[in-house]
Amino acid sequence: MRFVFKPPAETASGLLSLPWHEPLASWRDERLVEIRHRGLSRHTVRFVAEAGAVYALKELDERLARREYKLLRKLRELGIPAVEVTGIAVDRPGGQDAVLVTRFLDHASSYRALFANPRGGHPADRLLDALVELLVRLHLAGFMWGDCSLSNTLFKLDAGAFSAYLVDTETAELHPSLSEGQRTYDLELARERIAGELFDLDAAGLLPPDLDPVAVADDTVRRYTALWDELTREEIIRPEEQRLRIAERLRRINELGFDVDEVELIDAGGEGSRLRVRTVVAEPGHHRRLLFARTGLNAQENQARRLLNDIASYRGHLERESGRPVSEALAASKWLTEVYDPVVRAIPDDLRGRLDEVEIFYEVLEHRGHLERTLGHDVSTTAAARDHFRHVLPHVPEELTIKPIPRTPPDGERAAGDRPEARARDGGSD
Repeated sequence: MRFVFKPPAETASGLLSLPWHEPLASWRDERLVEIRHRGLSRHTVRFVAEAGAVYALKELDERLARREYKLLRKLRELGIPAVEVTGIAVDRPGGQDAVLVTRFLDHASSYRALFANPRGGHPADRLLDALVELLVRLHLAGFMWGDCSLSNTLFKLDAGAFSAYLVDTETAELHPSLSEGQRTYDLELARERIAGELFDLDAAGLLPPDLDPVAVADDTVRRYTALWDELTREEIIRPEEQRLRIAERLRRINELGFDVDEVELIDAGGEGSRLRVRTVVAEPGHHRRLLFARTGLNAQENQARRLLNDIASYRGHLERESGRPVSEALAASKWLTEVYDPVVRAIPDDLRGRLDEVEIFYEVLEHRGHLERTLGHDVSTTAAARDHFRHVLPHVPEELTIKPIPRTPPDGERAAGDRPEARARDGGSD
């Protein structure tokens, strides 16, 4: 038996002691945990808590496992949101299938959990926007999913919106580029699967009565087409408009979270020039990289944008108080120690796991704005946090994010929850 894993070695050191020689379904290890809202899988999937992290283990044909291992690593290199592959066990005794190991995705939610516990209205629009953006990113990278669905996607809250993460790549194919036929095929599969998943939710009483599964699935195609057109269409521009129109087009593409690799102007005769833009996948994240560089905080893109705005506002406050300019670096440092850290430290222990810390801080900022509009005067971030922790955060459903829970052990076997590493943070995986 061989276990291939990604560095660092500490990642796999504890996993090596698992009973890899046995069929995954028959494992009786104290590190096994169960997952709420984990969804269905056509393969045996089990979850293991090790050294403070949780890993998903999927047993499948070795050829498919090797292929999925390579594809998930490639997606990581391309900066496309997907679960992180950790390792793969192959050449197991008795001709057993391989086991693919992926890292549990912290504070992730399944679509079923989000529909079962809606906050601020049902999440269909936000989920579709996130899923469509993920599919467009894949297609720009030459990646045909072959099984695009809500079930094969996990969602993370991002300043009230969602970011979508690909979970399953068993049917995926990577090409230098995709033809229109390949994209259309992928999109039609997505439409059919989304409609079916929404009908299932409707049967379970989780859809509002005015939400039509077929109409929502059809709308997925419309949203995809609109985004793809914005990123890839050619347009005719007159010579006197070139500078302005090109700048506007590039700005719109960047605001959507994509980069431009090449701009080509082709003479269109008397009409002007044909603008052809080659859009490429960019790791979503100008703002998140900037926030990390200034504060060391890891955040999603929308979260980072909102926190950077708060830092800029705090910098203005510092300059007004001191009567002199304050550097961005100093303002970010003081904001971190005087604004952000006190709020995070004040989160009640019994509520800390409801959302990730950055999302909680974002909600505190939004709550501060709500209080100021209601009361008609400024409210400190500390006061807004106290009010949010008292009246808002307790009502975030505990079931919102997928959580690992100890399995019920056989007689005489210690429960996984008795081990410190079993009490992992919220997350999700395939």
